[in-house]
Amino acid sequence: MIPIPLSGRKFSASRKVRLGDVDPAGCFRLDALTRYTQDVSSDDTVDAELDESTAWVVRRTEVHVIRHATLAETLTLTTFCGGLGRRWAERRIQVVGSAGAHYEVASIWIHLDPTTLRPLGLTEQFIALFGEAAGDRTVSASHQLPKSTDAGTRRQWPTRAVDFDTQRHMNNAAYWSVIEQLLADRGRPEQMSAVIEYGRGISLDDDVLLEVASDPADATRVWWHTASGVAATGQIEPG
Repeated sequence: MIPIPLSGRKFSASRKVRLGDVDPAGCFRLDALTRYTQDVSSDDTVDAELDESTAWVVRRTEVHVIRHATLAETLTLTTFCGGLGRRWAERRIQVVGSAGAHYEVASIWIHLDPTTLRPLGLTEQFIALFGEAAGDRTVSASHQLPKSTDAGTRRQWPTRAVDFDTQRHMNNAAYWSVIEQLLADRGRPEQMSAVIEYGRGISLDDDVLLEVASDPADATRVWWHTASGVAATGQIEPG
């Protein structure tokens, strides 16, 4: 992870951890964290008056948990551009809490033509707004997690209407509820990292099958399967 840059655009906002954002032990959930980071990212683009005629889709989100937040803690979220690619960019968000919570979040977003939905080069306006913070750091949009080997255990995952947006696609935060269930089943490390790489995505009418596997290095991996193929891949590692 990288520090907040000394120069270039940065945007900050605060949120208080509410009852609906924590697990039964009072620990801040990762699906709630994702909602918070989505909100501050949206607020940043509105504040920057970024051209809204194009579209963005998330490719990968990585979360490093240094210390979990707890109920009623006030969080400060600071976002900036962590790197650029040809048709994508990385958004970084540092989250620190009034009681010592600390998260580092990095997401790769693909820039799309809203009509064809094909990747589109970054605009001059975007680079002018966010390029200084990114510096000379380049980032990749390729997937890095292992493909499914069909060796894990499988089970049905029932989706809910509340998991979907106006485009009838599962909201990014809803995928993290699966990660939360795995943490509830297997234990939540004090420090950990988690990654989700988004692929085909999940639509409102899809039936979802989860495949879960662990490896000797203590990583837990999950694949979201639909009739169209693997919709997303996730991984949890302690430390």
